[in-house]
Amino acid sequence: MTATDPALMTAEEMLGHYARRALSPVEVLQAVTERVARFNPSLNAFAVMNPQALITAGQSEARWAAGRPMGSLDGVPCTVKDLVDVAGLPTRRGSRLSDPTPVAEDAPLVMGLKAEGAVIIGKTTTTEFGWKSPGDCPLHGITRNPWNPDYTTGGSSSGAAAAAAASFGPLHVGTDAGGSVRIPAAWCGVVGLKPTFGRVPQWPLGAFAAVAAAGPITRNVRDNALMLGAMARFDLRDPFCLPDDARDWRATIEDGVAELRVAVLRRPGFDAPVDQESMAAVEDAARMLSEAGAEVEEADPGLPEIREIFGRVWGVALTRLVNSFPEARRHVLDPGLLEVAAAHGGMSAADYMESEAMRVIAAHTMARFHVKYDLVLCPTVPNPPPLADAPTVDPVNALWNSWAPWTFAFNLTRQPAISVPMGLSATGLPRSVQIAAAVYRDDLVLRAARTLELAQPVSLAELMDAAS
Repeated sequence: MTATDPALMTAEEMLGHYARRALSPVEVLQAVTERVARFNPSLNAFAVMNPQALITAGQSEARWAAGRPMGSLDGVPCTVKDLVDVAGLPTRRGSRLSDPTPVAEDAPLVMGLKAEGAVIIGKTTTTEFGWKSPGDCPLHGITRNPWNPDYTTGGSSSGAAAAAAASFGPLHVGTDAGGSVRIPAAWCGVVGLKPTFGRVPQWPLGAFAAVAAAGPITRNVRDNALMLGAMARFDLRDPFCLPDDARDWRATIEDGVAELRVAVLRRPGFDAPVDQESMAAVEDAARMLSEAGAEVEEADPGLPEIREIFGRVWGVALTRLVNSFPEARRHVLDPGLLEVAAAHGGMSAADYMESEAMRVIAAHTMARFHVKYDLVLCPTVPNPPPLADAPTVDPVNALWNSWAPWTFAFNLTRQPAISVPMGLSATGLPRSVQIAAAVYRDDLVLRAARTLELAQPVSLAELMDAAS
């Protein structure tokens, strides 16, 4: 396909074409759905398609024809992860134990996207209740990586990342309790932002309410910032939601990183594993940021041992989830989910409260660290994606050995963090880096991510388009 294919356009490009009457939302939706029909059978990115999408696109087309677009995303195709409610569609959460009945009410972030005119084309696959990083679930099976279908997308926002990489529309909703936006974004070569905790309202709250965030997954940083503006609006249903901040997150995105202080993190509270390719990506990013005017140096914030902290948060949440189902039905759950629940089922309330106290200490440690450093640069993932068909083995240890050793710290501390593509590895799979900032400084991670994007001569999106 050529670069003029509407399905390959960014959200900003689509909106520009709509404004010039050079393209309509219906034409864009048709191009996207044709691409889904062509590629999704081998990727399995969707849990369900939205039968109302064409009607919504037609309404948007009429508004553009009248010169009265309703918002910043009018007519732009968007997908929603199947942990998030979309009125009229079921929320299956990747589980055979979930209710197949369509829900009646949109989640807060979906209301925000619809209010800005986004066209919801469908719901994307997730691991069961978002519990793990490999991108499969009992209900929908395996979601595969567009760069090489032999490999996993990562999870739990597996379908969202696959859809982004495959150009099934430019905007995709993910959720992230320990890396579930950033890990699949890294393994699929797209941009994934976990905003500051509470920035994007959520309801109903999931199993990991104390650490989870919803965020945008896109193929470029400017679309990511554009989408964040629609998602990040106050909603009283979420008791953790931040006050309204109706800014355009693109406003400062081109300001660069000159004179910002960047700490290269090599130890996130423990000796986290990382392969040579992932660390080489960090070193390349450090050089690019330095050349753009940032002050870059290695530094250690002195985080406490965070594996046990997150292990307890994760384990207790999953134990509670498993126990919410009748014992006679639990056998249809993902066996790895049952394994984690069994490992953590005997935890005392005192042990859990101790982990919560240590989580606050970790957050305090990073807040003090950011007095000196504006940004933290580190790997997103420890290694390339595993094979899509590989079984989940020893998930308790896989969490910090293979899946999320570099991501879950920023869930504990509730900081914004973004995964940015950094070219391809020697094996032809995407590389990435992660950038974090102090709480509420989502603008800084977007600025740094945009700087890295501009510093690379060829984007992974362009390479994927050429290959397809």
